[in-house]
Amino acid sequence: MNTERPLLAVNDLTYLHAPGKGFESVSFDLWPGEVLGIVGESGSGKSTLLQVLSTQLTPQQGDIDYDGRALFALSESERRRLLRTEWGLVHQHPLDGLRPQVSAGGNIGERLMAVGQRHYGEIRQQAKSWLQDVEIPAARIDDLPVTFSGGMQQRLQIARNLVTQPRLVFMDEPTGGLDVSVQARLLDLLRTLVRELRLAVIIVTHDLGVARLLAHRLLVMQQGKVVESGLTDRVLDDPHHPYTQLLVSSVLN
Repeated sequence: MNTERPLLAVNDLTYLHAPGKGFESVSFDLWPGEVLGIVGESGSGKSTLLQVLSTQLTPQQGDIDYDGRALFALSESERRRLLRTEWGLVHQHPLDGLRPQVSAGGNIGERLMAVGQRHYGEIRQQAKSWLQDVEIPAARIDDLPVTFSGGMQQRLQIARNLVTQPRLVFMDEPTGGLDVSVQARLLDLLRTLVRELRLAVIIVTHDLGVARLLAHRLLVMQQGKVVESGLTDRVLDDPHHPYTQLLVSSVLN
């Protein structure tokens, strides 16, 4: 993680869409190969923060530098290109991040075409390879995502996002709605891919078990504010803030 500058530098970020709704004064750095978990109960502001970080919403205050560039000084088309190429965005509901009426292979191939690949045979071969990497039979390359189980849809969405080897991936509750055994396999897969590709990841989750398995560092949010931050094991094993203590104890009970 020792590089000259963070991949993402977030400074005093604020987005309030109503009194008490949203978040304020969030700052942190994210380094290549690091997974940052953002945890908190529903309504804490964590999903809104992820939308601002991934440029889906524009902050009212503060700034974000990505690889030394001021994100919101870029044009909208430049930011959209980042989302198609250098970034990945994994939605909680996988069909929000897939094209349901395009084949599994086509969903993966679209991302490759966005970075300039044009050779149909090579695109198809890479799509097959990625399907196998995320434990989907290559024989299902021409099947539509709507014919897949929820767990397979989520793994397809992950393949679609990672095929271009992005530098930064945003994940919004990626294991939400999946049964426990499917969750466990998906988390193992994510840990392997993060390590092999040295991804920088920001993951929003209400599940502290997911956070412990995946995240190197945590931000704990309550009512739009970061109330605690630090290395994951420290935050979860020795929580300092009363709210973090409550979150951890409610999991243990």
